[in-house]
Amino acid sequence: MSQKADIGLIGLAVMGENLVLNVESRGFTVAVFNRTVEKVDHFTAGRAKGKNIIGTHSIEELVASLKTPRKVMLMVKAGKPVDEFIELLVPHLEKGDIVIDGGNSHYPDTIRRTKYLESKGLQYIGTGVSGGEEGALKGPSIMPGGSPDAWPHIKPIFQSIAAKVEDGTPCCDWVGSDGAGHFVKMVHNGIEYGDMQLITEAYQIMNELLGMGADEMHEVFKKWNTGDLNSYLIEITRDILAYKDGDGKPLVDKILDTAGQKGTGKWTSETSLDLGIPLTLISEAVYGRCLSAMKEERVEASKVLHGPKPSFKGDKKAFLGDLEKALYASKIVSYAQGFTLLRAAAEEYKWKLNYGGIALLWRGGCIIRSIFLGKIKEAFDKNPKLSNLLLDPFFKEKIEQSQDGWRRVVSTAVMNGIWVPAFSTALSYFDGFRNSRLPANLLQAQRDYFGAHQYERVDKPRGEFFHTNWTGHGGETASSTYLA
Repeated sequence: MSQKADIGLIGLAVMGENLVLNVESRGFTVAVFNRTVEKVDHFTAGRAKGKNIIGTHSIEELVASLKTPRKVMLMVKAGKPVDEFIELLVPHLEKGDIVIDGGNSHYPDTIRRTKYLESKGLQYIGTGVSGGEEGALKGPSIMPGGSPDAWPHIKPIFQSIAAKVEDGTPCCDWVGSDGAGHFVKMVHNGIEYGDMQLITEAYQIMNELLGMGADEMHEVFKKWNTGDLNSYLIEITRDILAYKDGDGKPLVDKILDTAGQKGTGKWTSETSLDLGIPLTLISEAVYGRCLSAMKEERVEASKVLHGPKPSFKGDKKAFLGDLEKALYASKIVSYAQGFTLLRAAAEEYKWKLNYGGIALLWRGGCIIRSIFLGKIKEAFDKNPKLSNLLLDPFFKEKIEQSQDGWRRVVSTAVMNGIWVPAFSTALSYFDGFRNSRLPANLLQAQRDYFGAHQYERVDKPRGEFFHTNWTGHGGETASSTYLA
């Protein structure tokens, strides 16, 4: 074979095809393979025709078509398929060759695979890729981690195909060792869940409480997209609300209210429990999708369970201003929780994460891209050790400006029976985080009463534990202390 490819890609589904075309458009030659080889022929005879794209019909042929060190990117379903393709590739690779997983793999799998391939003299990259079909073709956000020595070889390709921010900086840089890249992508997806849930709750309030139709809501989101809430998700919500079905009526009104999910939001929530980080908003977004999927049960429940009938008699324009503030404030909480989880993971797995750099990776190309992320980067640039975004002066001021309207929205929604789990849990987290004394003192007394789990005292040094014989009948033996 006279021509050698710069990179190979396995998996010609929507994301794979578009990434191949993106890479080729930047001046690189790409070799492609798909388990169903007919897809290879269809692609090379169609969208890839006349381009520097080499179609191959076997793993052996794919590997033989690559320059060394060989770089093979997997764009296949997460889980078992990734492991299967790794086992098919390994016998044909040589020391220093690189395997890249660009799917939504769970970060513990990436940690395991990195260790496994490095033990065989190979290198591994687990990279998050965000932006959907359009991003893959025109410039996604890319979050690579894994074997550090592999990065210089893949950097020119990844940074050339990635989205760029205003000054031309690519939304792609090295995140960290083993599973760091896929962890950052997981948190990105969790935040995406939260953003989408908040937007849908704002939509529900406008629809059920204010009686607004799709066209009127379209105008609100159009306005919001010119201010602090400017973002991809607000933009597409604006467009969705304006889209008409064949009969001229809003298509959104005809879509069944059951949401799907692929697992990354659930992983984010589970990981927060493992690391002891209160990721309340993202978790509520995951549960919100679960509740939406219970369509039949909800329909039956609606016939027998009753609440207040929504009725709004106030100043609609002023309330929409409050709603905008509530959405922005809740969004701050969601990102604050997400970055707190990143910090906890960095400590747990010994990753050297650059939090401002991560915000920059998300500035363009990805689903959660927004002007808001620029402020997060500024916050971490000013204070790399910032423990919580709520403590940054900019976000502290924004929360204070939004707080009254935020509370009015949540209380009004609750009094009118409108479902707002993300708005309300965001406010609850804020109130808990700003409170120097929570009722856990009573909780610890309860635990000590029934299980002798001990407690600390405000008038004694931290780390000194006490047990009380609350009933006079128990002994002096105490159980283990608690994690705090």
